[in-house]
Amino acid sequence: MKAKKGDWVNIYNVVMEVGERAPQVPEDTKSVPLEMWVKGFIQNDACVGDQVEIKTITGRTVSGKLVEINPSYTHSFGNTVPEVFQIGLQLKEILFGGGCHE
Repeated sequence: MKAKKGDWVNIYNVVMEVGERAPQVPEDTKSVPLEMWVKGFIQNDACVGDQVEIKTITGRTVSGKLVEINPSYTHSFGNTVPEVFQIGLQLKEILFGGGCHE
């Protein structure tokens, strides 16, 4: 895929290789590189996989490998937990329901 100058993109970089990690980090953390993904506006036309420069929404200029064009946000607060609804209803009843409020 090809991105055009000004497109919203996602880039990737390895910030620190495995051997560069601080000695005090946990073993499972030390065994993988420190990675970075940044979204922003691409500054020149490029193809996925190319090294590019972007400008973030806050105005920073960052370089990295182009990995996605027009990325979306896919995070959520997880699956619904029915018990949490019941807790909320019970709490409202305890705080605001069932009796005189004088």
